[in-house]
Amino acid sequence: MTLPLADALKGRLIVSCQAPPGDPMRQTDTLVRMARAAEAGGAAAVRVNEPEVVAAAVAAVDVPVIGLWKDGDTGVYITPTVRHALALVEAGAAVVAADATARPRPDGSTFAELVEAVHAAGALVMADVSTFDEGREAAARGADFVGTTLSGYVPGTPRQTAPDLALVADLAAAIPVPVIAEGRIATPEQAAEALTAGALSVVVGTAITAPTALTRTFVAGLTP
Repeated sequence: MTLPLADALKGRLIVSCQAPPGDPMRQTDTLVRMARAAEAGGAAAVRVNEPEVVAAAVAAVDVPVIGLWKDGDTGVYITPTVRHALALVEAGAAVVAADATARPRPDGSTFAELVEAVHAAGALVMADVSTFDEGREAAARGADFVGTTLSGYVPGTPRQTAPDLALVADLAAAIPVPVIAEGRIATPEQAAEALTAGALSVVVGTAITAPTALTRTFVAGLTP
């Protein structure tokens, strides 16, 4: 299954259709409409949060759904346990995205155990990492895709304002599984640069699907 999906994603855009807690857009119907709009615009896949939204998106779009489940806001909170991962598979996710950093998981499990469970249930795994070593380890533990999603966001790692294209390039040259560029990709030019750096495909979220955050950016720009 990995190779056909990788072929479908190669050189194309994945749109992250999410909204943070408290945001007016955080409604299942709204997020599904985002996913449908992304598909209509040419996205090759969508990335959505929580089983309810995953199930609704799977029913509404024909492109693959990458599912994740954010539980909490500190430590490992992107699909933190095997239970979270299997709920996403049950909801219909073709790929489960999960934190694959070196931090401990709240249920005491390992990333390798999560991968094994998801594969046994018939889905693929996208490892969200923050460093080169984490990406290499995730690939060795069976991840089907490695994403640069958490680069610059994990405490103790350098904060960044632009996509981590160096990490994309380093991983693409070193691991045998496809690399997906994600994080702070704000323009079509940056997305193209990520592909040139070696990414299989590119995830864009805020720049496409976050009107509240984008509005704040313009408001800040107009404030003396």
